[in-house]
Parts: sequence; C-alpha cells; structure tokens
Amino acid sequence: MPTDTMALPSTRLRALSLALLIPLAVACQSSNSTQPATTQPATGVAATAVPAATATTGATVAAPATATVGVAAATPTAQTPVPLSTSPAAVAVVAASPASAPAAVSSPSPAPVSAGAAATGELSTAVRQVNQKVRPAVVQVTNEQTQVDQFNEPFTVPAGVGSGAIYDAQGHVLTNNHVVEGAQRLLVSLPDGRSFPGKLVGRDPQTDLAVLQISGDNLPVAELGDSRQLQVGDWVVAIGNALALPGGPTVTEGVVSALGRTVQEPGSPPPGGQSPGGPAAQAPGPLLFDVIETSAPINPGNSGGPLLNLQGQVVGINTLVAGQAEPGVQAQGIGFAIAMATAKPIADELVASGRVVHPFLGIRYGSVNPAIAQQLGVQATEGVVVGQIQPGSPAATAGLQPRDVITEVDGQTLKGDSALAEVITAHKPGDNVTLTVLRGSQQMSVKVTLGELPAPTA
Repeated sequence: MPTDTMALPSTRLRALSLALLIPLAVACQSSNSTQPATTQPATGVAATAVPAATATTGATVAAPATATVGVAAATPTAQTPVPLSTSPAAVAVVAASPASAPAAVSSPSPAPVSAGAAATGELSTAVRQVNQKVRPAVVQVTNEQTQVDQFNEPFTVPAGVGSGAIYDAQGHVLTNNHVVEGAQRLLVSLPDGRSFPGKLVGRDPQTDLAVLQISGDNLPVAELGDSRQLQVGDWVVAIGNALALPGGPTVTEGVVSALGRTVQEPGSPPPGGQSPGGPAAQAPGPLLFDVIETSAPINPGNSGGPLLNLQGQVVGINTLVAGQAEPGVQAQGIGFAIAMATAKPIADELVASGRVVHPFLGIRYGSVNPAIAQQLGVQATEGVVVGQIQPGSPAATAGLQPRDVITEVDGQTLKGDSALAEVITAHKPGDNVTLTVLRGSQQMSVKVTLGELPAPTA
C-alpha cells in the first residue's frame, strides 16, 4: 500500500493490538452454550513501545504535542502478534429476507438524557436510556469470504464479525474499513432479528472507515453528534457486538480519557497470510488523527460500533484497543474511537463518490534523533529523514533523495513523529508545498506538487 509513513523505531513501542474485528476460524466452546462455535481470539500486530508517561495503545500513541507517528524505518521494527480476546463466543446471525425499501422511521426511544443525570447519581439510568435509544440501530456486520475445499469447490465462510451503526433513513451503515476488507459478501444483522445483504458503498483504508447500505422497512436510525463538544471526563457509552456473543450488542460505559490522540494501526498481512519477511516486513497501518481515547471497555467485535454521549448521539467509531505496554504487562482501560468530526465528512464523501481523495507525497521516512543527525552530518534536532522514495511520485519528481532531512513544511517546524503526515493530510492533491531540506551541510527549499494517493483495490 502506498504510504507516506513507516514503522516506528524500536525505542518507542513494544506491543500493540488492533482488529476488533473477530476472525472466525477455530472451533472452541462458548461460555454460555454447549455447542462449539467457530471463533478464535483476534490477533493484532506489535509495534513499538510508548514511554510509561504516555498511554500505550494498540496503535502508536501520544499526546498531540508529541504525537507518535508510524514512520518507515530502513530496518523494520520486529513485531509480534498479540491476542486481543479473552473468552470464546458464538456468532449468532438470524437470516431474513430483505424488505423492499428503506424507511426513515426510528425505533421508539425515550427523550434525550440530560447532561446532569450522572452528576445526580442517575448514571445507571442514563446508560440504560442511551442503550434503549440507540441499540436497535447498532448492527452486526459479518464479513464472508470464499474458500476452496479439498475437491476444489468454492464455499463461503464467515471470516470475521464487527459492528456498525445505521445513521440515516437511506439505510447507510458506518463502520471500520478493517471490518469489511476482503469480503466477498457482507451480512448485516439487526438486534430485532432481521438480516440483510450489505452493499459496500465505499471504504477508505487511510482513515479505516467504510459505509455500507441496506434496504429494509422501518429501519432504526442512530443520531450523529458533535465530537467537538466532548471534554475529558465526559461519560460515554460503547455499544457493539463484543466477541459476537449471541443475544445482540453489548453495552459498556466509561469516560473520555483524552482527546486529540494520534494513533497508528498495525499493518495487515498480505492476502494468503504472513509476508515473506515475517510480521516485521509488513507495511504499517494508517495513521489516525484527532482520536478519542476512552476507558469504556472495547473488545473484539466492537470494531465499527458507536461511542455515544449521554444524549444518545454517536460521537465516535470504536476502532482500536491497547495491547501490551511491554511483554507480560497488559494495558488496561485504553481504547480508541475515530471522532465523528473526522468520520462524518469521510462518510459523506464515500456516499457521494464511493471513494475518498487523499494527498500523496510518496516517501517513507523515520524520525530524526541525535545519533541519526550525527551520522548524516546535519545540524537538526527535529524533523524526519527520508528512507525511501516511490518512483514516479511527487517526491521523486521534486528531486528529494534518500537521507534528506525534512525540517519544515511551508515554514512550519516538524515537531513530533506525526507532524509531517498530519501537515500533508491537511492538504489536497494538486496543492504546492515547500519543504525545508537538509542534505549534508546544505539547506535548500524544495517545492513539491502533491499527488493523489492511489485508491485501494476492491
């Protein structure tokens, strides 16, 4: 996957786990059923370790001023799979014939909960009311893929289960890209027992978001909220198909632990399994900016499900959970949701055109540190060092070279690992940017016309 980011140096993060989508493969015993279910613990990919003062995440994480960003290192960081689920569960999908056309009717719901409910000891009632209002619109998304049996005959199997939320009267469902990636067929199941084939409207790997659409009568709709109104300490509720337990979505609660996080998802293995060089050879996953950190418990199967305020409005899309802070030390109470202020414009663009256009520079890079600066013979304490340049990319056309150190973009100093990616992401294809570049003892200005990031394959 073309990317302007790379894996972090091994000095930053030791373990990580993503994929709240549940892979379905191995038979195991359900805790509340005597029948074996086809589930296995989700596994993520290790990254590097964040210092103890910074929340360790299932992605590369840091506070905004020192946001940790995945950067392509010349020598990839060693990575190790990290189990994410803690108990087996059965997958329950109730088949139903799709109805004719979507309706704009939402299920009956109680009045919005007042912000003072929790302060007056009414938190349990508030969470209950949020659940009653929104749970009918929280769906289970089953990713079905085709395999070939021993007689070379194709058959379809569920490859994973995630969550999503119906957010408009046209039956659009907002979820994560990693929930739907690779699917030959998508099955969308509602808590009321109905199931519908899901049409993939579009997906965007760079932001890990996707939109599906279903057609049915009297579809419940979840109200979208304004994540920009959130404050640290606000109560939030997560609803999703945790562990794909039978009986419908699971409800958990917590608080907004932090805002404006920058996290990096683990890379995905290539089709057919692990890359030839092992996990360390895999390209890192996308960087997610302005992410909500929450203490609400999030488990495999929650991916794509809503994070809600106490008014029952969707303020985030649950996406990541923290893995191990270090070997043998599991991070606790750290989950991440894509803020609705980020997700809604992406969803609108996917519905309008089926894809999202992103700017493209075409380099892989790593952070500058004193040792690297000395080795390169440059006087720089901040910035990034170019590791690789994609042939034919805007960076190649502009004359950038490996070992160049980029210290500024349009006069803005690059502070922190994620600064370059965040600055570039704020632009559009066709925009011109001026890079301040150190090449040995020389400083120069390099003008680059940003290109368009190639669209993902279907």
